[in-house]
Amino acid sequence: MKHTIQSIGALLALGLAACAPEESSPPVREAAEPATNRIQVPASVRRNLGIEYVAVERRRVAATQRYAGHFELLASARHEVRTPIAGRVELLVAPLQRVAVGDVLYRIDSLEWRQMQRELGELSTAALVQEARGRATQPLLEAHRAHEESLREAIGVMDARATVLEEMRESVGGQARELAEARVQRAQVRSDLAQAIEQRVGVEASLLELESSLRGTRDRFELALVAASTILSKPAGLLSAPVSSGESKVPLWRSITLVEIRSAAAGVVSEVPVANGVWVEAGERLLTLSDLSQVRFRARAPQSDLASLREGLPSHVALPQRDAAASDRVSGVLRFGVEADPQQRTFELFLEPASSRDWMKPGVAGFLEIEARSEAPTELAIPLSAVLQDGLRRVYFRRDPADPDQVIRVEADLGADDGRWIEVQSGLMDGDEVVLAGAYELMLASSDSASKGGHFHADGTFHEGEEK
Repeated sequence: MKHTIQSIGALLALGLAACAPEESSPPVREAAEPATNRIQVPASVRRNLGIEYVAVERRRVAATQRYAGHFELLASARHEVRTPIAGRVELLVAPLQRVAVGDVLYRIDSLEWRQMQRELGELSTAALVQEARGRATQPLLEAHRAHEESLREAIGVMDARATVLEEMRESVGGQARELAEARVQRAQVRSDLAQAIEQRVGVEASLLELESSLRGTRDRFELALVAASTILSKPAGLLSAPVSSGESKVPLWRSITLVEIRSAAAGVVSEVPVANGVWVEAGERLLTLSDLSQVRFRARAPQSDLASLREGLPSHVALPQRDAAASDRVSGVLRFGVEADPQQRTFELFLEPASSRDWMKPGVAGFLEIEARSEAPTELAIPLSAVLQDGLRRVYFRRDPADPDQVIRVEADLGADDGRWIEVQSGLMDGDEVVLAGAYELMLASSDSASKGGHFHADGTFHEGEEK
């Protein structure tokens, strides 16, 4: 009986097995994709997300002290243009216009210039008249000298005749009358010679007076010409150069009707305090030129930092913008101010830039970075804004050196920071680039899934895994 029951059980089991549906074969699972911390960011994605890169720099972060400040114009950078004479002004430049050396700034129609031209003309004419009188007096002087010479020769002849008559009177007697007449004639000629000498001396004195007067006139003319050259900002020699005026030639100073004032320095027209066409007095300020290349950086530091700073330390100025690159920094010579502020407990620092940049304008804010320990080694550093906090981890995104359209999420191994730059102990090399702008979007897309990897679409949406 027991054997029969066992046999039935075996048959039921076989029947149930025969009626049961065939089990499906287990699904074949594909091999899992390897974990990755790379994200595809092609050009379209970089453009849509505003992704920008910044190069890794070598800096002395721990040894660098930073102070906020701003650029300011040097006193020598401002040039006030004032009119040398009174008159009606015509401005030829506008505010914010750039001018070069020699550019015409304004014209002025001046009565004083007309008076100066008249003075120059009178002096020039007087000099010509005196020169003519001197030339005319010279032949008269020569005639007087020739007359004197002839009178001296006549006196010599008369002396010889008187001597002969005296010898004849002693030898043969008589000749008294002839001797007396000869002596009278000789006395008369001697009187004529004295008058001729007197006349010659008078002519010589007149000629000397003319020459002295001519020298004085020429000196006054030269002084007036120098004054005119100061007003016109032209060399005195150039003002005397002849120029065509109709069918004749006249000196340049005579042909000028309106006074043109040219710029003596390059710069930008920063102020124009007068209106066009107004009457201005001599010495009145018409405009101000500013040479924007002559700037310095001014900052304030606490007096407690005096012990660690000294003049001449390696220093540079950087912009406060987060995307300011190393090429935007300007090095220069560090100088201390003359006085400190006892109330604020600060002292002034100045940097004289060694080069110029377009952004170095008066009033532009920045940071004065001073390497207090220039002997300290340099370390690889990135902007502090490129490092993001993702939970308990700090990460940044390195541009893949092998694929510029891909970035690598890196858990940061960081060192000291100065509030703007931070040292990176590992994970970067010279020449690497990290994401600066757009890093936050990448962090959100890869947060808690850094090992999965992913990619962005052109519209900026993120998808995990490789793009199909």
